Amino acid sequence: MKIGIVTGGGDCPGLNAVIRAVAKTAAKRGWETLGIIGGYQGLLEPQNVRVLDYKALDGLLVRGGTILGTANRGPFSAKTGHGETRQLPKELMDATKQGMEQLGIKALVSVGGDGSLTIAQQMHEAGIPIVGVPKTIDNDLAATTVTFGFDSAVACATDALDRLHTTAESHNRVMVLEVMGRYAGWIALYAGMAGGADVILIPEIPFRYESICAAIQERESKGKTFTLVVAAEGAKPAGGDFVTSGTQHLNREARLGGIGTVVAREIEQRTGKETRAMVLGHLQRGGSPTYMDRVLCTLFGAKAVELITEGRFGRMVAHNGKFVDSVTLAEAIGHLRTVPTDEGFVRAARALGISLGD
Repeated sequence: MKIGIVTGGGDCPGLNAVIRAVAKTAAKRGWETLGIIGGYQGLLEPQNVRVLDYKALDGLLVRGGTILGTANRGPFSAKTGHGETRQLPKELMDATKQGMEQLGIKALVSVGGDGSLTIAQQMHEAGIPIVGVPKTIDNDLAATTVTFGFDSAVACATDALDRLHTTAESHNRVMVLEVMGRYAGWIALYAGMAGGADVILIPEIPFRYESICAAIQERESKGKTFTLVVAAEGAKPAGGDFVTSGTQHLNREARLGGIGTVVAREIEQRTGKETRAMVLGHLQRGGSPTYMDRVLCTLFGAKAVELITEGRFGRMVAHNGKFVDSVTLAEAIGHLRTVPTDEGFVRAARALGISLGD
């Protein structure tokens, strides 16, 4: 038995840990695992794969990124613009099947977020034996209570806030930290609460500059001469639109970024307070995974091989809040898990006096 594993979309801490878990679990069954290089395109001519033997797995548990490489552009792009789905051509599916047959791959493990798993669902519909593993630092897949990479990204953002806190206090400044989070504000909310932010802006709650400035002025009246603001990249003002950076490429999702700078400029103009913006950017995707992500990746990888063993294709590994289970790929895609605006974390943030900009 020979299986393949492919990592798609953006990189994040934990991808290598999943690769390790899949290959080690498969080896215990006497199977060989091939890593597909550079995303799904590695299955096409000229094929690009590597054997994932025990030597190849050395040190992967703690290593960031992915030894297989990844891609979020090219022919295998199922998401464009602001999350619109694109149907991949039949010829591409046929070429993928042919590539797997030539390599002797009997089943494929796809590790990725909504875009990569949308591709996996289309492959399943085309008759390709495939299972999915949920990966996104945004933690926005509705079919699982948590995705790997999220805990590591929050740890990075929280550390940044801890460091910004001291410089903001020293200079009596407003510091605006922009974090990732296209359509869901989980990173901003978790990190903001953990890092003591005073204002948290998330995509689910359109903000008003008047409210942000009022929160800053209220702190000033109480002798707090500095303010920490966290803004998810997908946050937008009431009646406004996303802030994008760079040009829009064909067959690729819009690149968000820049809201932190816009918010900082408005705050300084409206309050007169010296304001600085920092974009955390791809630092959130780099480095070693936290212990939580290492464990989650190991559980997910082992479960993916179990699904293949049972012949349960077209499914995605998922955490249901208690243990690792699985759902159909169809259930997993197209339904983003966004922050509930009237319960849980949002209510707690408001109770603490944190402004959400509304």
